[in-house]
Amino acid sequence: MDSFLLCLILTFAIAVGGREQLIIAQFSESLERSSPLLATGVFCAVLSACVMAYAGASIAAILPPRAAAMLVAFALAAAAFELAWPVKVKPMKEPTRSYIAIGAVVCARQIGDAARFVIFAFAAQAVYPTTALIGGAIGGAAAAGLGWSLGLSRMQKFPLRIYRVALAVCTFLAALVIGLDARYTFL
Repeated sequence: MDSFLLCLILTFAIAVGGREQLIIAQFSESLERSSPLLATGVFCAVLSACVMAYAGASIAAILPPRAAAMLVAFALAAAAFELAWPVKVKPMKEPTRSYIAIGAVVCARQIGDAARFVIFAFAAQAVYPTTALIGGAIGGAAAAGLGWSLGLSRMQKFPLRIYRVALAVCTFLAALVIGLDARYTFL
């Protein structure tokens, strides 16, 4: 239950202001908040959560416990790096109306984003990785829904850069503590 709740909360919190959420928000404004766009965003969030949870659980299963803990630290460090990277969404000249094309772009953005690295880390460390998968999928879907409902113009009014840098610092500190704990047993 802990991995479900923590993964849900962290996935949502980390996905706020992310590239994929801003892309959905941008398309939401240009496509007048269409329901198929929301369904596409939710489907992509669930699909990317499944891929990352499966990858995290599969890789951690073949590693010794201390190496699996170090894998979690590396995944969180990658999430911190991605959070610290500035998010820039190019303005669309002529938005596509193909939900398959939008879904492909959003899925590609989500596979390497910070929120999915957190799902990877929780699935690698959880006793039951399915709980991390479900929590991450719900959190990612909620973040996609938030981007869809607000739109890009309203999302850009929030101080998302400061928020994401603060999350990057916290995530890096968590990665550092977990990595030191995996390396040295006295922590």
